[in-house]
Amino acid sequence: MAEINANSSSPSAYHLLLQLEQQFDHLIATIEAAVSLYEQQLPATWLFHQTTPSSDWLRKALFDMWHEQDQDGRETRNYIAVVAANDELLMAIDTVNQAKVSFSDQLQHIKQAFPQTLSDAKSRLPQRHPHVDEVLRRNGLARLHLKQSWRQLPIAQAPVSRIRFAWYSSGRSIKRLSVQEAEHKLLQLDTDAPHIRIQLRKLAGIPSGEVLAQVQTQAPLMRANLFFTEPLDDGHTRRALNAAMPIFVPDNNQRLPHINLPTPEPPITRTRARRRDEKLEQDVFLTSLRVYRYR
Repeated sequence: MAEINANSSSPSAYHLLLQLEQQFDHLIATIEAAVSLYEQQLPATWLFHQTTPSSDWLRKALFDMWHEQDQDGRETRNYIAVVAANDELLMAIDTVNQAKVSFSDQLQHIKQAFPQTLSDAKSRLPQRHPHVDEVLRRNGLARLHLKQSWRQLPIAQAPVSRIRFAWYSSGRSIKRLSVQEAEHKLLQLDTDAPHIRIQLRKLAGIPSGEVLAQVQTQAPLMRANLFFTEPLDDGHTRRALNAAMPIFVPDNNQRLPHINLPTPEPPITRTRARRRDEKLEQDVFLTSLRVYRYR
């Protein structure tokens, strides 16, 4: 076991890091078990714009949990695929998901209780498996990519007749800001710059109690609509989900559901009509902060 930094400060931190390493080992073991089972069975598989998937594609997808050098931590690599899985493989994938949840929960616990140890933990985990550490160094990869390590593998809860993939290019996150918070953010920038002074004046001209919206455009992502062969117990006939990772559906005599073929790249322009009831003004209010006013 890699030596735990003495500066981790307390027996409690030491104990949490030991538990984290054990859960990481368990996660790696569950992935290996699921991948090995897939490679033994070689079930019917559809890969996005790949006619003949390699036998080790799932291994590469599920073990891809590492940052590339200089990679933006907000970015994740996608593996868009559909696998017609039997009950044994579905159970193995569900076990992987459970291990991911436990690993994520432990990381969040450490982040809250001992945030200073989190970076150390992420850099030490690859050393749990020397062959992994060697591969990472050889391929120019760095530390653990948390988002890629804990993202779930979608499992359809019932047989699926067809899947419709489509690019979603209009996603965005919206964070509410007070006027005071927006002013504080502007003051952190170059207040001698004319465009910052203009924005400060604009901000001073609106009511101090007004709520603003800071908008972050999200990268295009692939969405999948799963249409079930029979309605579920709750009456639903379909399920929509993000398709960043392979989707596992119950096999139907070792056959895949009908799958459409979307374009290789997302559309350049917006494909969805702008909502009539959109609450934000169309023009940005504070350009440097991507802040909009509500209508």
